[in-house]
Amino acid sequence: MGDEACVQSVLRLVQEGQLSAVQDKFSGDLQLQSLAKKTHFGKSGDTLLHYACRSGHLDMLRFFVEEIGFDTELVNRDYKRALHEAASMGHVDCVRYLTARGAKIDSLKKADWTPLMMACAKKNLDVIKNLINHGANPALKNKDGWNCFHIACRDGDPSIVHYLIDTCPEVWKTKSNTSRTPLHTAAMHGCAEVVNILLDRCHFETDDRDSCGITPLMDALRNGHIGVSEVLMKKHQASFTASDNLGTKALQHAAVTGQDGVICYLVQRLGVNINEQVTDIQLTALHLAAKTDAPMMPFLAKDLQAVLKSLISCFMKREVLDNIKTPVQMLKIDVLDKTLHLPQKEVDLGFATKQALEKALEKLLEKPLPGQQFRRECVAFLSATAKKLLDKCPLNYAAVRHMACLDPVTMISDERCAISMFEKILQLLLNAKWHTAEDCDQILSE
Repeated sequence: MGDEACVQSVLRLVQEGQLSAVQDKFSGDLQLQSLAKKTHFGKSGDTLLHYACRSGHLDMLRFFVEEIGFDTELVNRDYKRALHEAASMGHVDCVRYLTARGAKIDSLKKADWTPLMMACAKKNLDVIKNLINHGANPALKNKDGWNCFHIACRDGDPSIVHYLIDTCPEVWKTKSNTSRTPLHTAAMHGCAEVVNILLDRCHFETDDRDSCGITPLMDALRNGHIGVSEVLMKKHQASFTASDNLGTKALQHAAVTGQDGVICYLVQRLGVNINEQVTDIQLTALHLAAKTDAPMMPFLAKDLQAVLKSLISCFMKREVLDNIKTPVQMLKIDVLDKTLHLPQKEVDLGFATKQALEKALEKLLEKPLPGQQFRRECVAFLSATAKKLLDKCPLNYAAVRHMACLDPVTMISDERCAISMFEKILQLLLNAKWHTAEDCDQILSE
């Protein structure tokens, strides 16, 4: 077997952790040892040392370094060293060995990632502690301007976030190349526990904006993280009415990303005006939702049903809501029937209303309206609004309801139901004389 083929066979043994077999291959063969130290495998250009660290074979790593004389600073085509591999894979024994041997602690791979950054991305606290104890610099940034704290906040491990703040109290004072803080990162990824830590232990400015004017609250809302949003509003006084550089607000961001739950939350709980016009060309949330290239009609019935159900859930009894399974059942509800309403003390006024009411009560010199009367008026308003929406709702049209057959979720989860609804759409087209019976048969078969 030629030397190159022999080195290739050694690679398989290294990956499998067969130290004895590897030792036998190298025993007394100085030419093979020399060739192995400079051989790079595959497109990535990894060495045997990279493979040993990636697989966590400490005994193999020790053999290569101490017996064969491998340089611990060998790099692949992405400039990754053995320490990068061990740190990214969470092999703490290999990391301890390499750092004890004096491996370069803050070596940079492609995109300027250090071993510490890679350890933070993999959420391995023991590896992180070892690297920092050997002098790793938490303040170093990669090509995007992220330091290891940004990465830890993105991946959401509270113990790592606490440790980095304990070790380097000012590590949080950092911004990326686009002026994004670690709070932006944690909020965007829905890391609620980390957001709480940042608000408790760090001192970020309220509604701190990135280069586009985006606040952490906007990030949370446009990614559907309502729980994180509530934390930011309550503990950080973040504003849900703030605008970015283009004048776009949280509601419009949620519309662009299709966050139906967030839209309901902003409109119903926080009192945001759904028809508010923003930006220089006065766009509404509906305009921005329509600008997305996603087809809306297949999802319209389900979304309308969700919005209406969310509205009436504020004042209707739970058993009424539990019986709503289809859009038709929704349309048949008599929202003005007071026997179906919740007891007034259980009516959900929403966060914004409660907050505004508390502030108003503090300022009123005269005795305010009794709470029961106020709640009665709220229920009257909600029921009247729901009645108008139900009367004018597109769900009243069979075509809108049956278009749900084109929803991929419906097609996969209930094929028979999807076909049935599609047949009803074809029947509507046939009745309207838009297609012949033969056309409908052809469409259905396809």
